[in-house]
Amino acid sequence: MSGTLARCLLLLSSSLALLATAHAAHAQTDTLVKISETATINLGHRESSVPFSYYDGKRQVVGYSHELMLRLLDAVKTELKLPALNIKLVPVTPQNRIPLVQNGTVDIECGSTTHNEERARQVAFSNSIFVIGTRLMTHRRTQIRDFPDLAGHSVVVTAATTSERLLRTFNERLGGTINIVMAKDHGESFQMLEAGRAEAFMMDDALLYGERAKAQNPDDWIVVGNPMSYEAYGCMMRRGDVSLKRIVDRELTRLMQSGEALKIYTKWFQRPIPPRGLNLNWPPSEALLELYRHPTDRPL
Repeated sequence: MSGTLARCLLLLSSSLALLATAHAAHAQTDTLVKISETATINLGHRESSVPFSYYDGKRQVVGYSHELMLRLLDAVKTELKLPALNIKLVPVTPQNRIPLVQNGTVDIECGSTTHNEERARQVAFSNSIFVIGTRLMTHRRTQIRDFPDLAGHSVVVTAATTSERLLRTFNERLGGTINIVMAKDHGESFQMLEAGRAEAFMMDDALLYGERAKAQNPDDWIVVGNPMSYEAYGCMMRRGDVSLKRIVDRELTRLMQSGEALKIYTKWFQRPIPPRGLNLNWPPSEALLELYRHPTDRPL
């Protein structure tokens, strides 16, 4: 390689690095500048992720994750010295939640989104807000009690979730003997299970208990199986949005270590919740309590 060519390549490399740095710096402040200028923040929420983020009987957004997200707004308002902060609620699905964060339609999304390395290459995640295991829900009359029992049966799973990927991989190991049925969201998945169009529903255990709470006869349905995976939920923001993530992580840490997050957990997992007033009666796991003691943004 000639000296001239080497110098040209070095110059090109330096220019690209400067552009990347400038882009990252722009991304860091872009969201906070927009929020400050408009006094408005766009919050992404789920429509049927009980008890994390969902519509109650009056079509109001409620839930554990949603309540945590609302508590973050005071920290954002204080940081930006805003007298008030308008909230625009944006419903999201498993299919569009990441694109809507990436394109700026949503500033923060807190629902039931698993933080993994693949997604972390597309968006930024806050400190984790929950820990789950992926399991099965089935009618108590079936013989399904664990994942190997699914051979020869129909299983519904919500599209574009980590559970779909896990189930498809597991089905390949079983020789494709599971009939996988897709639904657009968790509410539709459970409706298909109730209607008999599937014999089991695979999803995060907390979400399964949430769907069970909406059933006509909750006692008919049981959550079974050794967890196929353990996963952490986090709130999503745009990649490179360091300033906003710093505010969010700092406030989540305060909520968790002060005991306020545990009170919010108790409200949604150990008290009657809308729309039917059913109590999930689900004490916090040791993994969640450890997260509260030592908040982290690392995926499981």
